[in-house]
Amino acid sequence: TLDLACRKTPCFVKFSEVEKMVNIQAEINEVLVSQTIVSALQFYFIGKKCEILQDMNRHLEAVLKEKRALRKMLIKPRCQECLPIEATSHKYIVELLTEAVTFIEKLESHLQAVRILPHIPNIMENMHTALTKMELLVIEMEELAEQILKWGDLQKEVYSD
Repeated sequence: TLDLACRKTPCFVKFSEVEKMVNIQAEINEVLVSQTIVSALQFYFIGKKCEILQDMNRHLEAVLKEKRALRKMLIKPRCQECLPIEATSHKYIVELLTEAVTFIEKLESHLQAVRILPHIPNIMENMHTALTKMELLVIEMEELAEQILKWGDLQKEVYSD
């Protein structure tokens, strides 16, 4: 009688299968929610980074606009307008000023490179089309060279006859 009572009835078998399916569906929903949260956070942080970079870019552009004034200020002798500098420090001040001018020049070149970045896809596309045109011109040039050589051979045959 115990063996007979232990048998699983079809009702309970279906119940366990449905329970497994519900558990699997809950796991899938949990994974989807976590992925949605992760992607939303990534977009949020990317947006924040973009804002920070735009602020930095605006600041650096403002610095570039003032480049001439900064160079004049760095090169102009300031000893009459400021506190006197000890003679032992003069060498270091001159080195510091040259380093500052070099920094500004390098900053300008880096900013120009950053400004070019959005145009790189267009530049690459233009280079690709120019390369294709050049390849076509090379093929045409080779065909013309062959025709000229044939024409030269024909002319030699005509003059030799």
